[in-house]
Amino acid sequence: MGAKRLSGRQRGVTLADVALLAQVSEITVSRILRNHGPIGADTRERVMAAVRETGYVPNRLAGGLASSGSKLVGVIVPSLTNIVFPEVLGGIRSALQGTGFQAVIAVSDYDLATEQELIASLLAWKPEAMVIAGLDHTDIARAMLVGSGVRIAEVMEIDSQPIDLAVGLSHRQAGFDTGQYLLGRGYRRFGYVGHDWTSDHRAKLRYDGLVAALAEAKVELLETCRFDGPSSIGAGRGMLAQILTQKRDLDVVVFSNDDMATGGVFHCLGAGIRPKQDLALFGFNGLDVGQALPTPLSTVRSNRFLIGKTAIEKLLGQRQRPEMPEIIDTGYEIIAGATA
Repeated sequence: MGAKRLSGRQRGVTLADVALLAQVSEITVSRILRNHGPIGADTRERVMAAVRETGYVPNRLAGGLASSGSKLVGVIVPSLTNIVFPEVLGGIRSALQGTGFQAVIAVSDYDLATEQELIASLLAWKPEAMVIAGLDHTDIARAMLVGSGVRIAEVMEIDSQPIDLAVGLSHRQAGFDTGQYLLGRGYRRFGYVGHDWTSDHRAKLRYDGLVAALAEAKVELLETCRFDGPSSIGAGRGMLAQILTQKRDLDVVVFSNDDMATGGVFHCLGAGIRPKQDLALFGFNGLDVGQALPTPLSTVRSNRFLIGKTAIEKLLGQRQRPEMPEIIDTGYEIIAGATA
């Protein structure tokens, strides 16, 4: 199957590929996929196993329309309430203007099983390209993406090997640079406040980078406190209150993102703690809400609009999937702010 999947980088997996692997006719494969007519259980299971292995997705477009292309670009993001992703979508929309292509947007709610279903649904319409947030997918989803032969941009991170194109930043390096930045300003008693790493592994990568920077300087992360759920301002406020009951002598707390850090600032305001003077706070993302605080948040700004725009420009600029995956680093910047 290795050679078949490699060829899928160029042409996509076909009904004939599934039939060959399952050792049945193409008509039999078609009947099973359409659930038409009586088929033996063993044959059905053999065909469905071949579908899963090859990543084959049936074409929902009729013959004439399929030959002319769907003029669609599939986009899957984990959330629309998190302001990070609407900014990425803004970059996608900007790049699509005047091209004749339209984005079809789906939301996975940070769930890989849901993402797998969305990938199957969108690929069935034979899009020109797909843009997906993140590099983590189920095995079946990855097989479908590899086998589709369409251009695939995995965005927001570049810490692993992409299927086709990765556009974003190294979150581990961002965490490492955060640690070095704060160490360079004299902080030595570090705490960390975060949210669920299962749904947001990019936050875990930043944490790993932070810990590596501290270890290199022979500084220990004294306390870690994580909320068992998605990030929010409320969770950040509650988690900072909790961590300060465990370690009152921290001089800096690094948050998983700006939502959590903004909550931390609110806790400080309510508890009479002066950000920076009494306790330094540091976030990630560079959101407008953090910069609008009375004491603007010290943080890392990622180039989210550029990520979406670059992904579309690269995908539509070269319609055929290249033999070797490409990684584009859109970088980030540290914002000094006023909380660290």
